[in-house]
Amino acid sequence: MNQLASTVKPEQDFKEKTTKLIDSLKAICANFGLGNDGNEFKIITQLFLYKFLNDKFAAEAKKQFPDVTNAKEWEAKIDSLSDAEFEKMTMRMNPNTATLKPIHFISTLYQLQNTENFAQRFDDTLADIAAINQDVFAVKTDGGAKIVLFDRLSEYIADPTKRDEFCKAAINKLIDFSFEHIFEQKFDFYAMIFEYLIKDYNSNSGGKYAEYFTPHAVARIMAEILVPKSVRGEIRNATCYDPSAGSGTLLMNVAHAIGEDRCTIFTQDISQKSSNLLRLNLILNNLVHSIPNVIQGNTLLHPFHRDGNTWKQFDYIVSNPPFKLDFSDIHKSLEAKAYQTRFFAGVPKVPKSKKDSMAIYQLFLQHIIVSLKPTGKAAIVVPTGFITAQSGIDRSIREHLVNNKILAGVVSMPSNIFATTGTNVSILFIDASNKSDVVLIDASNLGEKVKEGKNQKTVLSDDEEQQIINAFNQKTAIEDFSVVVSYEEIAAKNYSLSAGQYFDVKIEYVDITPEEFQQKMQTFTQNLDDLFSQSHELEAEIKKQLAGLRYE
Repeated sequence: MNQLASTVKPEQDFKEKTTKLIDSLKAICANFGLGNDGNEFKIITQLFLYKFLNDKFAAEAKKQFPDVTNAKEWEAKIDSLSDAEFEKMTMRMNPNTATLKPIHFISTLYQLQNTENFAQRFDDTLADIAAINQDVFAVKTDGGAKIVLFDRLSEYIADPTKRDEFCKAAINKLIDFSFEHIFEQKFDFYAMIFEYLIKDYNSNSGGKYAEYFTPHAVARIMAEILVPKSVRGEIRNATCYDPSAGSGTLLMNVAHAIGEDRCTIFTQDISQKSSNLLRLNLILNNLVHSIPNVIQGNTLLHPFHRDGNTWKQFDYIVSNPPFKLDFSDIHKSLEAKAYQTRFFAGVPKVPKSKKDSMAIYQLFLQHIIVSLKPTGKAAIVVPTGFITAQSGIDRSIREHLVNNKILAGVVSMPSNIFATTGTNVSILFIDASNKSDVVLIDASNLGEKVKEGKNQKTVLSDDEEQQIINAFNQKTAIEDFSVVVSYEEIAAKNYSLSAGQYFDVKIEYVDITPEEFQQKMQTFTQNLDDLFSQSHELEAEIKKQLAGLRYE
């Protein structure tokens, strides 16, 4: 118990220090007029990333000079290496480590902070780090351009006379903090830090392409069902894909379940901001090897990941596709013949009103189905209306899943599981190897309602999450919660994937005497007579009021 406490406390202390660092960087932005500015998230995330990469390099370098403990001594040791010796040293480092030279160290900038044109030196340092590491750390666009690690951050300060002071303030915050003793922490630890880091920049208030942060409960349920504990450790060289990846919450959970060193991630997302956040998430979670597969671009119009002339297929696909995104400007292109093989159920019409604007998810869903290997598995968040719609593309997709026997099941989630949208959602699970029974779960009655800002959110307990996972993975039928049905039964029910339509209808019988029956009937009759009487009185009053109306 004492050993556990001694482990937990340093971890908790470090989390508190990390959140304090993030808050202090936000305070610097506010003090220089960048609070709530559109570029604030770039400054915060890139300063945080610079610090992380600096300390990661330092930790790896110190391993190679175990006899040197003083910071200045090991930095001097590195500085004295020849180019060949330096290259040999970096090759021995963990491959997740960015290459830095002594002139790039935070400690070097700290010592030079009072020199002339410090802001330019600061920006040049970040630009040099980005250039040296672009082959591994650069995100690509679907047109082939590279989005490098760092911008020239001081240039976001409108007043040039304040740029030196801004960079000095940042360096003085970074120098007093160190990641070096925490790099062995795993996914759960960094998930908390990452969510705190981006919480102000990853909401539905950010404009047209802002993403909705996928709740951890949804991400965990997806990962636990796609990668059950019984198969973990057996999976090798898995490919994991998300065509609308956002900042990567779903992929991080799946990669963690498989093992970060046992899988490679592939993504695409239209948002440059989200792609940059995803890159940071990959760096934090030892998935640097997947960064070259992060693509910023329009998945529907320009799907980047391909095998020759066709779409690349993957072992695992997860997605929380956009429900409400205008695609009128690309609709004609999507309807073009070149795209028809991908959208087998058709391209939806452009919705006439915002109320009907959820059709775009149908395109992502079809893209996912054709991007899945014959042995692959997928989990996709869909609006709950998808599972029962009796016409159109929704129905055609469900028929395809059932008739081709590639459906694993559906979990209908509680309302408001997403605090930022009122849309009821379900999780659709596809398994190309599942040729037998399908699991349908109605979890809509689970969870506790809590307030999150101005919104109401439903939060599942750990036990409720496990209840869903166990019922699905064990294919267990539970009264008024889960059913296990055949493909033939689903077809007979008009391809409905709603668990409630398969629950047994129960009629409870109660023994009563003839006298009790007569008494109940008299009560019902009396109540009905009272209602009729009230209705007649209302009719008379309405007619009286109408008769009193006069035209003037």
